[in-house]
Amino acid sequence: MRKVQMILLAVPVFFIAASLLAPGRLLAVQKQKAELPPGKPILWKDPGQVEKLDLVGGSTGRAKAPKPPFTFVEESMSGTNPKVRVTDANGVRWTAKFGAEVNSETFATRLVWATGYFVEPAYFVGSGKIEKMGELTRAKKFVNSDGSFADARFEMQKDKDVKKLEEEESWNWAQNPFNGSKELNGLKVMLMLTSNWDNKDVRDVKRGSNTAIFRTPLKNGVEDRYLVTDWGGSMGKWGGFLSREKWDCKGFNNQNKDFVKGVKGDLVQFGYSGQHTDTFKNDIRVSDVKWLLQYLGRITDDQIRAGLQASGATSDEVECFTVALRDRINQLKNVAR
Repeated sequence: MRKVQMILLAVPVFFIAASLLAPGRLLAVQKQKAELPPGKPILWKDPGQVEKLDLVGGSTGRAKAPKPPFTFVEESMSGTNPKVRVTDANGVRWTAKFGAEVNSETFATRLVWATGYFVEPAYFVGSGKIEKMGELTRAKKFVNSDGSFADARFEMQKDKDVKKLEEEESWNWAQNPFNGSKELNGLKVMLMLTSNWDNKDVRDVKRGSNTAIFRTPLKNGVEDRYLVTDWGGSMGKWGGFLSREKWDCKGFNNQNKDFVKGVKGDLVQFGYSGQHTDTFKNDIRVSDVKWLLQYLGRITDDQIRAGLQASGATSDEVECFTVALRDRINQLKNVAR
């Protein structure tokens, strides 16, 4: 009897030892259990009372803005602009971007979110200090040795339960579940409205795709949210490599005359040019513009001004961009009558 008890006691010890000897297998089982199943593809959701949305706080509101002090985690070497990853006083992880895209991305995401499209939460931080700074390469031009910095875009790290699919699993503008839909064409209009020429997709994976799918668990299922992840090439001039600009109101305003060129049949003609020009501007129907204006057309000048101020715009830039955007929205209204 005593011998049987010793054998029984040894059994769990054996399995524990086996687990320790095969940690890779154990982790694989855990990962398999945590894997999210494919969700329902979704590109847009009704934003509700657009005219009451807060373009200062944006998609996640003022209460979730980054809170100092910030603590250094690592430097990010992805993309073309310098970035560092930090945590804030609440333990939230952020990617702080510096350079020419700071203002444009912060504002464009607010405008796009207000029309019902998914964006990554972004905030403008005018100045701050990063504690426990490590060695920097690209970002050392923007972050001083004591960790102090000015003019950064802080992008909130996605929830740990949300999975960003690998780039090869992402989507492109020509082939996706929403081809020909008013929602996809509306998103294309929003990119043209903001002069976002950097509309790379999964076909440009070597240069970094600016489209992504976020697999998002909900109480009643899973959504595969399709979104544009980089709005930095906005609010300037569209065009070729040598002529395009970011966050340039004079250039933005000068191209207003070429924004809507007219209507041919039931298709709206645009003057836009970007990474995938023909995919964007050739198939936008009047009915698509009319649908988008149910949301875009309700955004007020005061909301635009507030969003621009929250994105670090100067007083001159606030007025310049507000007038220019209102002109572009009115052009869309004229063709949708």
